[in-house]
Amino acid sequence: MSSPVIGSSPVIDAHHHFWDPASGGDYGWLSGPFAPINRTFEPDDLRPALLQNGIDGTVLVQTWNDLGETRDFIRTAAATDFVAGVVGWIDLTDPDVGETIAALQATPEGKWLVGVRHLIQTENDPNWLLRGDVKRGLRAGGAAGLAYDLVPNLPQLPSCVQIVAALPEQRFVLDHIAKPEIRNGGFDEWAALMRGFRAERGHVWCKLSGMVTEANWESWTPADLKPYVLEVLDIFGVERCMFGTDWPVCLVAASYTRVVDALRECLVDLSSDEQDQIFSRSAIEAYRLPDFYSAAP
Repeated sequence: MSSPVIGSSPVIDAHHHFWDPASGGDYGWLSGPFAPINRTFEPDDLRPALLQNGIDGTVLVQTWNDLGETRDFIRTAAATDFVAGVVGWIDLTDPDVGETIAALQATPEGKWLVGVRHLIQTENDPNWLLRGDVKRGLRAGGAAGLAYDLVPNLPQLPSCVQIVAALPEQRFVLDHIAKPEIRNGGFDEWAALMRGFRAERGHVWCKLSGMVTEANWESWTPADLKPYVLEVLDIFGVERCMFGTDWPVCLVAASYTRVVDALRECLVDLSSDEQDQIFSRSAIEAYRLPDFYSAAP
């Protein structure tokens, strides 16, 4: 798969995963209703869906809090023609976090590390992001040119709003529109919290991803998702929203193609340029993807 040049609107899936449950990672959640995806997913599993849907590049995102996975993922990116960048995990609380980032970036695969994420949902403290050691780690990532992905539950959203206000020099990306309870009609509480980002949206992007798994897996339609999509567009602006599938997690509720088609249906009233922003340029700009990004002259 060739890498399109800037201006040809390459389509970027800004959020997907690979995993091998037998690798020893923290995949205990792949049970119960998620048992159907309790298997290995690797590049060759995703490639047919990308070709079918005209996807030119992807962002590979961490699945558990492990530095070894980050090293594996940047090597995977270097060896995989469609992976345009990696959001990995780094211990933000480590006093040597800056040195760790520098060591990763110094490797032959280092350019593929474009962002960092910590599964803050696993933290009992809803204000974990506001800790002094975490802020120090976030600043180290920002100084190294890395974006930071926020993946909160609703009680953690206020701390996300506070941290993006405290660090205006850092690029942030909010994953999965903060996982509203779409299946239970959880719009009002979610929207009230999300509106806190409105004043800070200049350095914060939001992924239109992960929605189908928060809806009713058996009966959802694009109409269930559209009010949430429109609210996010109003809060962040088209210029700060990006497309992602959350494959293979999405497979419990929809095929890859159905996820793509559902978002396109939600965005049908936008202009072609606005849709290109969401499906292409926002991810390239937020993550400064090595194969696609070029700074303005």
